[in-house]
Amino acid sequence: WLGLKKIYSITQQGNYLLRIELQDWRGNRRHIEYSFSLGGPSTNFTLQLARTSGSIPNALPEHARLRFSIGDTAGGPSCPQSHPGGWWHSECEETNLNGNYVTPRSRGRLDRGKGLYWKPKKGRYYLLKSTKIMIHPTDLKSFD
Repeated sequence: WLGLKKIYSITQQGNYLLRIELQDWRGNRRHIEYSFSLGGPSTNFTLQLARTSGSIPNALPEHARLRFSIGDTAGGPSCPQSHPGGWWHSECEETNLNGNYVTPRSRGRLDRGKGLYWKPKKGRYYLLKSTKIMIHPTDLKSFD
């Protein structure tokens, strides 16, 4: 994890896309891309997303201001207390890509909710083996 302050600093240099790559325990790989804006420390690194492409259903709300939350964040959603790892939670069930590493053998609902997962509102629950979160400039020609 690069760190929110560094990512914020990078994104202030231009327009970027956010790409999330997911791999489930059956070896299936999927991705989703968003145009995004990231607020600074004074906004708790508020994230706003708009989906641009992808091979997996969206599980994060678009155009909403999502505040980064961790277990000890006062006034934030209660999700981090039951879903470990800092993340942009809006509702506790949609996604957690910074959770604990939980293998499929952990069938208990509490263990599963603490793992890495992606859950679209009207879609299947993806328990994940690996995730990648990347950013890249929208105009790659400027880096030639």
